[in-house]
Amino acid sequence: MTFSVVSTASGADSPEARRYNKIRRWLGFADFASGVAVLIVLLASGWTNWLRDLALRRGLQNYTLSLFIYLFFLMVIGKVLGLGLDYYSFRLERKFQLSTQRFRSWIWDETKGFLVGFVLAGIVVELLYFTIRQWPQHWWIVMWAVFMALFVVMAQLAPVVLFPIFYKFEPLENEDLRRRLVQLSERAGTRVRGVYRWQLSEKSKKANAALTGLGSTRRIILADTLLDNYGAEEIEAVLAHELGHHVHRHILKSILVQAGIALFGFWVANFVLHYAVDHHMFEQLSDFANLPLLALTASVISLLLMPALNAYSRYNERQADRYAFESIASVEPFISSMNKLAEQNLAEKTPAKWVEVLFHSHPSISKRLAAARAWSEAQGAHTSA
Repeated sequence: MTFSVVSTASGADSPEARRYNKIRRWLGFADFASGVAVLIVLLASGWTNWLRDLALRRGLQNYTLSLFIYLFFLMVIGKVLGLGLDYYSFRLERKFQLSTQRFRSWIWDETKGFLVGFVLAGIVVELLYFTIRQWPQHWWIVMWAVFMALFVVMAQLAPVVLFPIFYKFEPLENEDLRRRLVQLSERAGTRVRGVYRWQLSEKSKKANAALTGLGSTRRIILADTLLDNYGAEEIEAVLAHELGHHVHRHILKSILVQAGIALFGFWVANFVLHYAVDHHMFEQLSDFANLPLLALTASVISLLLMPALNAYSRYNERQADRYAFESIASVEPFISSMNKLAEQNLAEKTPAKWVEVLFHSHPSISKRLAAARAWSEAQGAHTSA
């Protein structure tokens, strides 16, 4: 879990922060709406069947190869149609002086992102339709188990396999800070496999930090934009929050929540596929032309569950903050780091209530700072008594 700043610090929002976040929200709306629109058009027009037939011809009627080709067609269409919004998002970060990335680097990242996404999606989709063909009545239960296994494996592999594709990492050279952070981790009952400097400044001026990985791949990563602008006590406060997630077992709980949602999602997908076959939209469950229907189902479920999941996430973040308050000598470094992160990342300081409820996975920073001060005052009153 990253110590991301998606909302506020104390004080009034700057017009620049308001404008930036408003545009980001509209970009999110547009991206989701355009993606859903493409899926609906593919299904309503029958173009998904045409793409399936084209893939079968190119794949010489081999089901596995044809499915892979169909997925490639689908992802290329989505990428091409979404490229305008992606480029606008890139320009937006440059306009508000939050990005240092050059156009050529951005194009290379987009290419790598597409290829990595294609490989990962290919694995999942091939397994999905294999289970549908092998166990047509119970495929959704089998695929749920496979999906959760992949979910855990990817959580382990991401820090050592995926992240380095897009960013450079190197062991932290500041031995004193490394020792302090490792000791802080050990007091929280977790063992990290290293502390790394994350070369974020090559692409962004924003700051961040994270405790990533599971088991043998667990490591602390600190953006150079954080290391170069924050004191050791502030960095400790940031990491203490991350360790709060470990202490409260939020990762395990989140996996269990994800497992429940995935099981529900696969059950709904099974119902939707059977409905589509019964109404002659597709000849059989294993007709991979129905992939846009599955993607549309997943998108709708995600949209409907997003407010509830964000509420659960905000609850976890408040628990992690409380652990941070208890683990550091003073809450002042936490307060100063929150204010600096809000300013550096151009976060809204006081988002509208509906924005926070619907879209934010973290409480507003103003609420987090108020909680820190209230905790400090309570501790002072308790000490005086």
